[in-house]
Amino acid sequence: MRYGVLGPLAVWDAGERPVKVPEAKVRALLANLLAHGGGPVPADRLIEDLWAGNPPGGSANTLQTKVSQLRRVLGRDQVVREPAGYRLLLTGHEVDAARFQELAERARSHREPAVRRRLFADALALWRGPAYADVAEFLFARGEIARLEELRLTVVEEQAEVRLTLGEHTSLAAELGELVARHPLRERLRMAHMRALYRAGRQGDALQSFQELRSQLSEELGASPGPAISALHEAILRQEPQLAAPAVTSLSCRTNLPAPLTPLVGRREAVGEVRALLSPGAHTRLVTLTGLGGVGKTRLAIAAARDMAERFADGVWLVELAGLGAASTPDDIAERVITTLGLCDTAATEPDLDDLVGWLCQAVADKHLLILLDNCEHLVEPVAVLAGAVLSAVPAGHLLVTSQEALGIPGEVVRPVPPLALPERTDPEAVARSSAVELFVARAAAAAPGFVLDADNAASVSAICRRLDGIPLALELVASRLRTLSPAELAASLDDRFAPPEVQVRGLPARQRTLRAMLDWSWQLLAVDERTVLRRLAVHADGCTLPSAEAVCSGPDLAAERVPDLLSRLVDRSLVVREADRFRLLESVAAYCAERLAEAGEEAIVRARFVRCHTELAERESERLRGPDQRRCLERLDAETVNLRRALDLAVSGHGAGYAVRLVNALTWYWFLRGRLTEARRSLQTALAADGEAPPAALVTARAWLTGIELRTSSAAAASVPAGGDPTAGIDDPVLRARLQWFVGTGLTGHGRRRDGVRLVEASLAGARAAGDRWGEAAALVELAGQAPERGECHAELGAALFQEVGDRWGQLRATRSLALTAEHDGDHARTERLHREGLVVAEELGLWTEVVEALTWLGRTALAGGHAGRAAELYERALSVSAERAYSRGEVRAEIGLGLAARLRGDRNAARRHLNRALAKSRSSGHAPDADAEVALAELDLVART
Repeated sequence: MRYGVLGPLAVWDAGERPVKVPEAKVRALLANLLAHGGGPVPADRLIEDLWAGNPPGGSANTLQTKVSQLRRVLGRDQVVREPAGYRLLLTGHEVDAARFQELAERARSHREPAVRRRLFADALALWRGPAYADVAEFLFARGEIARLEELRLTVVEEQAEVRLTLGEHTSLAAELGELVARHPLRERLRMAHMRALYRAGRQGDALQSFQELRSQLSEELGASPGPAISALHEAILRQEPQLAAPAVTSLSCRTNLPAPLTPLVGRREAVGEVRALLSPGAHTRLVTLTGLGGVGKTRLAIAAARDMAERFADGVWLVELAGLGAASTPDDIAERVITTLGLCDTAATEPDLDDLVGWLCQAVADKHLLILLDNCEHLVEPVAVLAGAVLSAVPAGHLLVTSQEALGIPGEVVRPVPPLALPERTDPEAVARSSAVELFVARAAAAAPGFVLDADNAASVSAICRRLDGIPLALELVASRLRTLSPAELAASLDDRFAPPEVQVRGLPARQRTLRAMLDWSWQLLAVDERTVLRRLAVHADGCTLPSAEAVCSGPDLAAERVPDLLSRLVDRSLVVREADRFRLLESVAAYCAERLAEAGEEAIVRARFVRCHTELAERESERLRGPDQRRCLERLDAETVNLRRALDLAVSGHGAGYAVRLVNALTWYWFLRGRLTEARRSLQTALAADGEAPPAALVTARAWLTGIELRTSSAAAASVPAGGDPTAGIDDPVLRARLQWFVGTGLTGHGRRRDGVRLVEASLAGARAAGDRWGEAAALVELAGQAPERGECHAELGAALFQEVGDRWGQLRATRSLALTAEHDGDHARTERLHREGLVVAEELGLWTEVVEALTWLGRTALAGGHAGRAAELYERALSVSAERAYSRGEVRAEIGLGLAARLRGDRNAARRHLNRALAKSRSSGHAPDADAEVALAELDLVART
């Protein structure tokens, strides 16, 4: 059961059908139990509340009669009798008031204003009228009514304040007037209204509002306005600058640049130069920062890009390429960019999936963004191809590249990154002005607290920085040695160490020899076990967690329980960087350690451990993707994406077909949820073509997954499944076979082969039930709900209950969508809207952006059906914004059509034509064949022309 108290008392059953509670006293009894939140209410208290001090004769029996009537409606087990009294059985958020408070708390805890605004709006949308409206005359209800009304008004005030930060002052100035009139003494509400009025250019109205408050407080309470609103009044009188509408930015959503762990030293001029090159008036769209490893190219690029974030409306994005193999293609790089920009979950809906470079260029063609391609020296040729395509197709696209070698394409501006400035003289003042010394002193003070530059050590510090050529990485590595050596001893040891260059560093450029010698020296100062862990860490392409480090670095010669302590020592020596729960090697250190790994003859065995570790990780997470840990599991696999790709590459190149097939079988559901269907298809094909032995059942499983993926990405794929065929034949695991039958069957129905698709889904349902797989049963039921209208609601309700039982949020989203469509078919607009809002919350939580757009457009349709054109326009605007941000062209088309419909209902024919023509233009430019959306747009244009 679900209960509504935010309005007239309402009850809905498990199928969301209204349940009628007859007789006023029975309704009052239910309301009383609800007001106590599932806690026990003594019988004497209930009698007093229901009959207001005038109970009938035999009041205990009369109360029992009312309880029996309520049980007949709700179910006998829903109203429980305990020694402390009667209580209503509530296990979660069955009451809309509890849901309202949960949404409000979630809004308060979120940092992003746009999300807070949406959550507050979702909370307020639960209200259908005054709380407990039909039992308000009962004394017991008045306290709860007052409490809920206060909570509602507080949320209204909080939402208004958030909307002010988002620049919505014009609409707020109009909306809050009536509410302020009903609650004239609420100062927080009036302050929001005054700010909105002022920002909307209505300073006189804002001042008049304050005078009205002052007058009413004096007359009714003999009081004066509080200090906060009085200060606002004074600020409005003075027209203080801070009252102006803020510049609305959403930097936190439009960049993935990491926060710097330490300040950037000695690069102020270089940062300014990069910014100037990429400024709007410079007409430079590709800047490449070159320099030797360890010189600080990445730090400089990130600092410059962060300073420019406000210039690029569609964001500034860091794409790390160090983890890609040297044989990577331009499409591999494009796939990494697509994933980073968050476009990956829409790729399945677009054409030309075999040309990812072209798809990327089309997706961002009208965007104003900066992409930072980091560590490109091993990928110069494919990066050059991608960069050339982006620069040609994206007029407002800018690229910032870091590499030891320039790309060498037209339009590229190359800026070498030199080492830090060295001291010109040895006196302390001159030494202190050197940026190399500044960095060394900062790192030394962090490693050896209390260290300062003074007259006694200035000459030694200068010598250290000169010996290390001002290379930032070398300076950071050596600074930690001051824990055990004085500056003079450290300088002497460097002179002894580097005086005659060793054989292994000859032939390198001078500064590269310095860095190599520094790494050699750091290496030789390590204990044997520290070296073992450090070189084995190099197999990771994108850092690692502690469990992964233990699995990969341990062996017969090193116990896993010793790895954490050894890692800690390497962090102290600045050879390993710890970021949250991940451990990373800096680029130059990783390259050096990879050489040491090969020298030790451990490359093959450590790579094998790495592949095994990540295959087992993927298999562990695979099943969790279908349960209550789904969101955290998605985030964990997101974090390991680069390492998982590396594991597949190593398995394939190492003739490990068995591990390759196991890995892709474990990851395909993750790729599906994230919308990375292109990656899934290519990875499955690669694994199936790998050399080596793989279990026959695993190969059949991979082929079945590939069939389901190809049905979703290729118009010709349906021909690969013969009529009556079952690609899952040969899979012995009944649970896995049933799930794959569902996956292939749903792909076939999407291709118009409804009969074959339904046959496989029905087989999946039978198999899941026989195997006791609740998830598989739920998935099949929800799919059949859309294919069998006569039993659709029944299937969807059972599927929703099963998905809720196993805790799969994605499944609940799909089930909710089916139930919403049924409610819409039945004309139940209130239930339709509520279900779509629930689906929207889940889609946003999981980061499934196409589902977010679908939920918003359905909500827009529901609002239009209810005659609420303004609300519909707001929803379609949100859908359009998300679609444009994620390059979801079909979503853009549908949002524009919705905006056209809303404009026509408002009587704005010009706006309607504008939106509908945009929808047609976007539909044609997207490469899709003419479809139902285009037909709707044309029909609406014709209707607008005739009205």
